[in-house]
Amino acid sequence: MTDPDRLALNTATTKQWTLQQAIDGAVHAGIRGLGVWRDRVAEVGAVRAGRMLTEAGLTVTSLCRGGFLTAADAGGIGDCLADNRSAIEEAAAVGTSELVLVVGGLPPGDRDLAGARLRVADRIADLVPFAATHGVRLVLEPLHPMYCADRAVLSTVAQALDLADPFPAETVGIVIDTFHVWWDPQLPGQIERAAAAGRLALYQVNDFLLPIAADALLSRGMMGDGCIDLADISTRVTAAGYTGPVEVEIFNADIWQQDGAEVVRTVIDRYRRLVLPFLGGS
Repeated sequence: MTDPDRLALNTATTKQWTLQQAIDGAVHAGIRGLGVWRDRVAEVGAVRAGRMLTEAGLTVTSLCRGGFLTAADAGGIGDCLADNRSAIEEAAAVGTSELVLVVGGLPPGDRDLAGARLRVADRIADLVPFAATHGVRLVLEPLHPMYCADRAVLSTVAQALDLADPFPAETVGIVIDTFHVWWDPQLPGQIERAAAAGRLALYQVNDFLLPIAADALLSRGMMGDGCIDLADISTRVTAAGYTGPVEVEIFNADIWQQDGAEVVRTVIDRYRRLVLPFLGGS
């Protein structure tokens, strides 16, 4: 994959667009990769979505998301396994090998963080054989610690890699999302560890805005608008040997109010100026 072709648009960035609009917008802008959220796939069904993406000549860089694996009761465990098996089937149907997992926070009323992390490990073990038969890798996403209680009991790349270690690299990997991990003093070494183990499945770029939004999920910004040293992280990811897609995934209410085509033009401009020069070979 040559450097200019590595840019991928994640449909979360243009949430104002339908799947068809996202496909058309990416193709019109010359973007060759699309990371797809399941809500967009649900608009038309996984089989039709896969056909639409293939006919447009797009590479599906990831499907978001599976996960929420921390349920402690039998009913909750059964529901989460069923949903994740559906997500695995959807990933295969749309043509991607990478299913991003947000592992889930603490169940209501639960304060046992260590126990929740153990249940994540158990559910991954349950899902790996099913994912492997579909040619899909489970991609663990560590989230910023402010989401630990409600969205992800994995906060660091090291934690994600520790969970991935018992499984083959082709079945469990990790994603580096700059918004979530830029703060981590262990990040440089963990990027190297992930790449050396063949587990660095995806690189997502964006920025970290202050003040934190009332809905903390919407605190991501366009590259260059926040405090993340994208040059440093991109250089380290490149030095570790990563040559895969670079997805732009941004949750931001103001961006969702803008014209989608203008958002994509800004994505391309910021990627070319702030990320691409540090990917090597550009």
